[in-house]
Amino acid sequence: MEELFLPVLHSFENGNVFTGSLGLLRFKITPQITMKTPKEVDFEASSIRAEYWHGLCCYEKSQIEGEVVFPLSEEGRTQLRSWLEQQIG
Repeated sequence: MEELFLPVLHSFENGNVFTGSLGLLRFKITPQITMKTPKEVDFEASSIRAEYWHGLCCYEKSQIEGEVVFPLSEEGRTQLRSWLEQQIG
């Protein structure tokens, strides 16, 4: 089976939204960033929100089947990957 791709944590730290797929699983990951200073992310107050759906349609034309929020950290990114992999079924 093909591996699920997720960007590195730094991509989310910079506020980048990511959409991806594996088979019929589609997902959107949106960082929710809180800044400590103008140049420093407050990791404890920041998070990454993931939504998923199955099918061939884009986000706007699909029914979201589930969503969850994880901490903005490597541990949160690992938990996010595991959660998405469970949705492949």
